[in-house]
Amino acid sequence: MSDPSGAMGEAGRGNRRVTGSGRNDRVGTSLKIGPLEVWPPVVLAPMAGITNSAFRTLCREQGGGLFVSEMITSRALVERDRKTLRMIRFGPGETPRSVQLYGIDPRVVGEAARILADEGLADHIDLNFGCPAPKVTRRGGGAALPYKRELFRRIVRAAVEGAGTLPVTVKMRTGIDDDHLTYLDAGRIAAEEGVAAIALHGRTALQHYGGAADWSAIARLKEAVPQVPVLGNGDIWSAEDALRMVRETGCDGVVVGRGCLGRPWLFRDLSEAFNGSPRRARPTLGEVAATMRRHAALLCEHLGDERQGVADFRKHVSWYLKGFVVGGPQRRAIAMVSTLAELEELTAALDPGQPWPEAAEGPRGRANPRSRVPLPEGWLDDPYDLAVPDAAAESDTSGG
Repeated sequence: MSDPSGAMGEAGRGNRRVTGSGRNDRVGTSLKIGPLEVWPPVVLAPMAGITNSAFRTLCREQGGGLFVSEMITSRALVERDRKTLRMIRFGPGETPRSVQLYGIDPRVVGEAARILADEGLADHIDLNFGCPAPKVTRRGGGAALPYKRELFRRIVRAAVEGAGTLPVTVKMRTGIDDDHLTYLDAGRIAAEEGVAAIALHGRTALQHYGGAADWSAIARLKEAVPQVPVLGNGDIWSAEDALRMVRETGCDGVVVGRGCLGRPWLFRDLSEAFNGSPRRARPTLGEVAATMRRHAALLCEHLGDERQGVADFRKHVSWYLKGFVVGGPQRRAIAMVSTLAELEELTAALDPGQPWPEAAEGPRGRANPRSRVPLPEGWLDDPYDLAVPDAAAESDTSGG
């Protein structure tokens, strides 16, 4: 892996189009999301505390795609929460600008979408109906909400109307659990209400991130809504996984989440793969260390404070070093750094020539399934109930 600073990032810096290499041997076609043409057909999934401007920049420097912000709470945006407004700031090279909105009230979601559109704050809006976090589902939000079919419809409709000419997409899960699958109904409703694309994570809320993603559900959704692009999400750990998902499900593109944790160069692999090239990034430990330093520096710049940026970077250390032979004391020391100088010194002591370990491939991040999905009392009684959940469902600050 050459150029660990990410100088290959020109692939992601079009005006309204996200371009690739332009070769004719590429796999599939460009992903069309309203007026946006995305190549390769790859989307960075919103991840709380991860997909801030710094991480999006790092991934964009590696390859093309669509790079979505952390989750923004619609009510916080409407109320002009200062932290939320900072989170929707994009860097000068971030085009298209994608914002994920979370909300449970059609009126508030519609107003938030209108703000993003009227004030020129985004080029694309994604609606979060897939979050499985207990603090979200117990209040009727995230992956719990599509069970309420008519409320789901009204939220999507309000967002599409509020967004005006901006394309609106939906990201969701297969359902609450195997007894309460919602993705086919929700997909049809979303298509009827004019969304530009639908992304499906092939797991229920009960599965959380455990077990295997059900890619067959992605194929069924594609058959159910042929008029709308369908994106597949779940268990994409490599470029080969992405190609296999497209081949097996017929989906129009892929959404990558945990697979790029500590591996922003996965987007280079994905660009190569969809452009028909067998080349893959296999960085040495020295090159990984350079990427770690670059990531930390971007976080410091993004947050405007070195100690805060370095502290935020610490959670990424174990993901970057996964599979490499690095002693426990070294790992712990790097995961406790306070300044960029400390990080420079400690990562410089790593063996720069240590080759990429095959053990670095595969799952990363939390994977344990849940024993139950917390829901509001009586939530499952009537799937057509239009009552809006308590506003406390949006009381948390943006970011998840």
